[in-house]
Amino acid sequence: MRFFIDISYNGTNYHGWQIQPNADTIQYQINNALSVILNNEINVIGAGRTDTGVHAKQLIAHFDFDKKIDIEKLILKLNGFLEDDIAVNAIYQVVSDAHARFSAISRTYEYRISKFKNPFTPHTLLLHRSLDIRRMNSACEFIIGENDYSSFAKLHSDNQTNNCKVFSANWSEDNDKFIFSIRANRFLRNMVRSIVGTMIDIGDGKKSPESINEIILAKDRALAGYTVPANGLSLLKIEYLKEIIYAGK
Repeated sequence: MRFFIDISYNGTNYHGWQIQPNADTIQYQINNALSVILNNEINVIGAGRTDTGVHAKQLIAHFDFDKKIDIEKLILKLNGFLEDDIAVNAIYQVVSDAHARFSAISRTYEYRISKFKNPFTPHTLLLHRSLDIRRMNSACEFIIGENDYSSFAKLHSDNQTNNCKVFSANWSEDNDKFIFSIRANRFLRNMVRSIVGTMIDIGDGKKSPESINEIILAKDRALAGYTVPANGLSLLKIEYLKEIIYAGK
């Protein structure tokens, strides 16, 4: 039987999602907790890989287990076992061919920028200045669509393709914070953070909103802005078709 597990985490103390030698990661912590509690070696497969220091309000992973599970009891045990900066929100059975990564139809990320230091909102980039949100939202119009986003990808990544379909992108303002939200079918490594860095240049007046389109077409990372720090980035939501949820048929 295959199960999806819905996880939230503060990524500050972890070297990203994916297991790697001599580093503490979210995937390692989830694997270890499930293996101990279920008394079976469990390896979860995540919907994506968040980098070191990136947070997630919702990350979905799947695992296989052939015995009946008391899901509510398992969630309680996992949350008691895991550190306080990782939480299991839900577990549900899915159809046998459902895949946390490949069955996902969209992912939504959010990046937060603060104009002032605030100890109660630590997961933000501190800029100490304002930005022209109208210029940045004008630039968002050029981000939306299906394109090759090589200009915003980490160099020398092993992607089979750099094409992504961006469904929406926008900036909003909340008191002293600027919040960038972007939803797409997939993302390249560092894509959101380099888009935000480019948008900051636009908000500062260093680049025009239209320059985003020129940067995309050039497929040249050197033309885009800097990659902003990871601490302001959160994976908000992953969407799937409802049909993959097991209905006992």
